Amino acid sequence: MNFLLEGFIQAFHLLIMGDAETYSAVLVTLRISTYSIICALTAGIPIGFCLGFFNFRWKQPVRIIVDTLMSLPTVFIGLLVYSMFTYRGPMGHSGLLFTIPGIAVGQTILALPIVIGLSATSIESLDQKLRIMIISMGANRRQLFFSMLWEARHGLLASAIAAYGRVLTEVGISMMVGGNIKWHTRTITTAIALETNKGQFDMGIALGLVLLIIAFCVNLSVSFLRRRY
Repeated sequence: MNFLLEGFIQAFHLLIMGDAETYSAVLVTLRISTYSIICALTAGIPIGFCLGFFNFRWKQPVRIIVDTLMSLPTVFIGLLVYSMFTYRGPMGHSGLLFTIPGIAVGQTILALPIVIGLSATSIESLDQKLRIMIISMGANRRQLFFSMLWEARHGLLASAIAAYGRVLTEVGISMMVGGNIKWHTRTITTAIALETNKGQFDMGIALGLVLLIIAFCVNLSVSFLRRRY
């Protein structure tokens, strides 16, 4: 118990004193997760809307594939992205291996099925009469699209939270594609794993506390938006 208490005390000391190594991992994590969630939402919401709004022949098999991809292991995605960006891979000339944009690509692949699947579910759960009512009021396709998204806004927010939480806490992609390079591509989760293995529990606890604070702030913001709108 004393060992754990000392770890928390040292962790708070690192955070309060602004330890450069600790905050470097935090900033890298925020940059990567922000890039990846923006890309995932930009591509995933329109695809999820089409999947939930339209009925077509292969809709059910596509939904099964999307639902399966939602549980993809992060190390598998890391392996695929690493094989693409390595110098022997098809995109080896891009120079994205062991970079922040390279990790963001992998995390976008991780978050995209979550956004698509949950967005499609949100659109499908809307009252079918709503679609008819919007069309009967003379709305064009663009207005119909944004009106349906607005009505499904709570479900879309939930999909964004789920996807953000997934990319924020993943380890495999960051470790394999980023290489866990200090001051460059080291994220919160990879730093926790490394520092814990080295016996530096204070930094591991400090970074874990930061993860909790970020998750709390995200959920608090979403709760405010739900009450506001």
